[in-house]
Amino acid sequence: MRPVKLAMTFVLAAAVGVGLNGAAREPAATAVQTLAVGGRANANVSLASEGKTVVATWSAALPDGTTDLFAAVSRDGGAAFGAPVRVNQTPGAVRVNGEQPPRVTLVPRGTAVPAIVVIWTARAASGTVLLTARSEDGGRTFGPSTLVPGTDAAGNRGWEAIGTDPAGGVHAVWLDHRRMAAPDATKTAATHRHGEGSSAGDGVAMAQLSDLYFDTLTDAAAPKAVTPGVCYCCKTAVAFGKPKQLFLAWRHVYPGNFRDMAFAASSDGGRTFGSPVRVSQDNWMLEGCPDDGPALKVDGRGRIHIAWPAVVAEKGTQGTQTKALFYAMSSDGRAFQPRVRIPTEGQANHPQLALASDGTLQLAWDEAGGGTRRIVTGSGVVDATGHATFTRTPLAGETGVYPVIVATPGGALVAWTSGAPDSSVIRARPMEHARR
Repeated sequence: MRPVKLAMTFVLAAAVGVGLNGAAREPAATAVQTLAVGGRANANVSLASEGKTVVATWSAALPDGTTDLFAAVSRDGGAAFGAPVRVNQTPGAVRVNGEQPPRVTLVPRGTAVPAIVVIWTARAASGTVLLTARSEDGGRTFGPSTLVPGTDAAGNRGWEAIGTDPAGGVHAVWLDHRRMAAPDATKTAATHRHGEGSSAGDGVAMAQLSDLYFDTLTDAAAPKAVTPGVCYCCKTAVAFGKPKQLFLAWRHVYPGNFRDMAFAASSDGGRTFGSPVRVSQDNWMLEGCPDDGPALKVDGRGRIHIAWPAVVAEKGTQGTQTKALFYAMSSDGRAFQPRVRIPTEGQANHPQLALASDGTLQLAWDEAGGGTRRIVTGSGVVDATGHATFTRTPLAGETGVYPVIVATPGGALVAWTSGAPDSSVIRARPMEHARR
């Protein structure tokens, strides 16, 4: 498969960081790259990294709506990317959006270049399916698109996450609506439309027909339902600890139609999972789905870090509500410490989380305010007691949506969708290690 010409430009962007104490700092100017397939609307980016190898994958749509996936590889920690290559062999076999973009993971292979695995959703006769494709040659070509076993069922599924465990096993988690498509659920299914609903009771009842599914893509075992009761249109997350330790996070629908973060752990590589744990009792009641899920990472000490959005009533504003970001940590996977608010401005959306090599947490999100959406990054330091301190760093002049972030040897790389919907591009900016 021939690479497609990459449109790439370089500009300088300076960011101003504001800490919790209000102090500002001026990081050095850093090259911002524009990744795009010419003549298409480029959006829905995901990143994965392994050492100096970074892979960006995104969707690129023609004016008639035909959409394909592309991947571009960097060998220098995200400073420069090669030409993009189409991932899906069948043109147009893609159905993605901001909250369920194509996801990518890297599989280390010693001194050889890592394998690249991409997962995405595609249309099918009875709903949607999950497809994967793999590159064994560092992203120069991708093999045939293959069906994730068990996803050719009726109904829709997606909002998937993918990751590689320390032994090289590739695992996926997704939301699945096959039971909503059953004949006796037709009426209920018709009411679940991204934010619509009739009552709190109906919302909780509908959620019981929505399941969290898990599968190990590198073994022959069938996918399994982990739990019902999930909030159906929010992204999921997967992370790994010690050998055989595997963690999932998602938005759950609790009695009262409260849509809060949930977490489940496996100690046997995903064969079984413990009972779901409520991360924080935010009590965000919504007659529908927020379309905004969690981010999850595990550090070298085995501590589990999670970031997520929730709506809160601001003090002194007579009940004015704001969508804010929060963080919590667990040292054992059985309970999480009380949430900590991440400093944001306006309405904060779509948090992503990376763990830098110096131990700092790196975050990215977009904020709505003043008629635009700005791209914001942040860093967090967690001390030995679990106390977290965060710094907010807007990217000066950078607007867009759905940022993603990964760790690199120099710090992190953040990428996002920028521009008008019919001519959007992917922007990517390296982030240096935070200065302490």
